[in-house]
Amino acid sequence: MAALLLRNTTGGIRCLTKGSAFISTTTTISSSHGFGLLAKYRRSYSTTISQDLLNKKVQVYQSTSKDPYLNLSIEHHLLQHSHPESYVLFLYINDPCVVIGRNQNPWLEVNLPALQEAEDIKLVRRRSGGGTVFHDHGNVNWSVICPPAVFDRDRHAEMVVRALKDLGVTTAKVNERHDIVIAGDGRGNGQDIFKVSGSAYKLTRLRSLHHGTCLLNSPRLKNIGKFLRSPGEPYIKARGVESVRSPIRNVDVDTEEFTKGVVDEFLAMYEEQCGEDVKVNRVGEEDMKNMDNIRKGMDELTSIPWIYGQTPQFTFSSRPTEDDPRERPPLDFEVQSDFNIQFTLRHGEIQTANVSGLKYEGPAIDGDFYDGVVSQTLAKGSEDDSAVKLYEIKDWATVLKSATAEQAFKVSDSSLNSISQWLNKVFPGNHFR
Repeated sequence: MAALLLRNTTGGIRCLTKGSAFISTTTTISSSHGFGLLAKYRRSYSTTISQDLLNKKVQVYQSTSKDPYLNLSIEHHLLQHSHPESYVLFLYINDPCVVIGRNQNPWLEVNLPALQEAEDIKLVRRRSGGGTVFHDHGNVNWSVICPPAVFDRDRHAEMVVRALKDLGVTTAKVNERHDIVIAGDGRGNGQDIFKVSGSAYKLTRLRSLHHGTCLLNSPRLKNIGKFLRSPGEPYIKARGVESVRSPIRNVDVDTEEFTKGVVDEFLAMYEEQCGEDVKVNRVGEEDMKNMDNIRKGMDELTSIPWIYGQTPQFTFSSRPTEDDPRERPPLDFEVQSDFNIQFTLRHGEIQTANVSGLKYEGPAIDGDFYDGVVSQTLAKGSEDDSAVKLYEIKDWATVLKSATAEQAFKVSDSSLNSISQWLNKVFPGNHFR
């Protein structure tokens, strides 16, 4: 065997020993951690997450998959099945995706048309709360699961801060919102504050989960904003959680070095609970997908009803209302000035609708009566009174046509074309995962 000295820092000397079966990493923890003991861990490949592993007091996992649906399902499996008194660290990198919180509105938080144009960026709704984030190969996602008795919203964010400082990002800190921020470039150059990692949580009776994503060297940093600016935002009033936008930047740290640093800090925090050498278990894609519980988790996360149907109640109105008096942008089509559309949705289904000012073609035109028919059709849906699901609408022209399909009148072509084009921009069809 051969040993290679990687670095000598305030966190101690790390010596990497290469062997045929595994890579064993030994970390000397300095007195700054408060222990001064020797922590050892080694990397191994796990074909499954066995109950024996889940029962260990301290567990560390690293996913080799970049599938966001799989990684979040592995995380959920660890939350549900790890021992109630155990401490778990899970690290993973995702393919490009926009991840919304459990109680968020994708039509409000995300530029869905831009995602469709990009094609390679997925939309994900996670099971935890919090705001919307962007993942790609320049981010590392960290997740800590622990007993509720020791849970604190800053505890593990501070753990990540220590790892960043050990890697030279000296201005990293946790702010009052429990985000990780840096001043300037993180190394003493500049004073502007940038967010580099947010936090989200899922708390159960027996377990507490805290996870975040750290911007390390994302190649898409300059383009993230356009995916998070929804064309529907001026018209939507939501009951769910809205994201708080903050200036962001990369911390310019290698993903592998960051991963090693977080593992070091996690093991330093829980060294007294280790009791034995701790393996960093590398879990692979095909093996994890074959686990029933994880497979079921992926099926849920990739389902359209989960991604869109979990949306809390919200209202949409093309003009100011008593409940939402905000000024609206000018509508980008040339129709009569009195056109207005309002609807209330719950779980992505239209509950009430009010359409007015459409132009019609037909005998004895009574615009108010015709508007009422269209409004009632949108609110009640089909003949069996099932609600119209916003996420199932492929093209608004088809919806407006069907609203008058059995009537002696129809929406005029001028109204139909211009209004449906606008609605298709705000609520694009072909919803995807």
